[in-house]
Amino acid sequence: MDETRGDPSAEDSPSTLTPVLRISQLDAFELDTALEQLVWSQFSQCFQHFKPGHLTPFEPELKALLQLLLWRFTVYSRSATAGQSLLNIRYKNDLSQARRYRPMSRRQKLWFALCAIGEKWLKERSHSLFLNRPAESAVHKARRALAFLDGFAKVASLLNFLVFLQKGRFPTLTERFLGVRAVFSRPQGVRDVGFQYVNRELLWHGFAEFLIFLFPLVNTRRLKASVRSLFSPPKGRACPRRPPTAPSVPSAASGQPCRTPWAAATSSATTA
Repeated sequence: MDETRGDPSAEDSPSTLTPVLRISQLDAFELDTALEQLVWSQFSQCFQHFKPGHLTPFEPELKALLQLLLWRFTVYSRSATAGQSLLNIRYKNDLSQARRYRPMSRRQKLWFALCAIGEKWLKERSHSLFLNRPAESAVHKARRALAFLDGFAKVASLLNFLVFLQKGRFPTLTERFLGVRAVFSRPQGVRDVGFQYVNRELLWHGFAEFLIFLFPLVNTRRLKASVRSLFSPPKGRACPRRPPTAPSVPSAASGQPCRTPWAAATSSATTA
């Protein structure tokens, strides 16, 4: 059942069925992960004034509930995740033989939620489910079986990712298993690639690294003293203390006699 349809002219366009770049598909996954973390952090902040560890016993279920809400308003309604929507990408039912765009069927959407959300919940909840269980119990055997399946899934995911890097389709096992493929939502125009921003960022990063390397080699105390001497007024050399018999002492710096307090007092008394 097609629940969401865009512009008919856009769906008939051949460019909407053009394979999506590999980097765009990977960026969509990164955006989805960042969005899930942001939603969870905002949700957990609502309980920051409660008792510490209040959400810990129910954390896997709460995360699954939030992910289910995101799935309901993204994949289920528009056949695209939040990250894909930002990058003008959506899922196509690759099992359909029609040349036109076909969104994900309802069965594919439900299986997508089960594989994407249920897998994460099972990984997080399995630690507490199998904790403090006898070694010979059936639960312990189930834990071994799940550990074996998890290792097998990781190997299969690695092989699938290598195939994805070669062919550019189905970056995850879930997409390959369900037969859904990422395509463009709207026709793509001519790509105008500019590297001005990248060049500017590279220059700034290089300049910052150079300053970080150079700063420890600078003698800051001597530099401060030099700057302070430039802006401070010139001062004569201080006169050394002399016995009371000498009314004045020549200054070594200027050659002029510098008057001590005793000499000044004597001079004023003589004048009077």
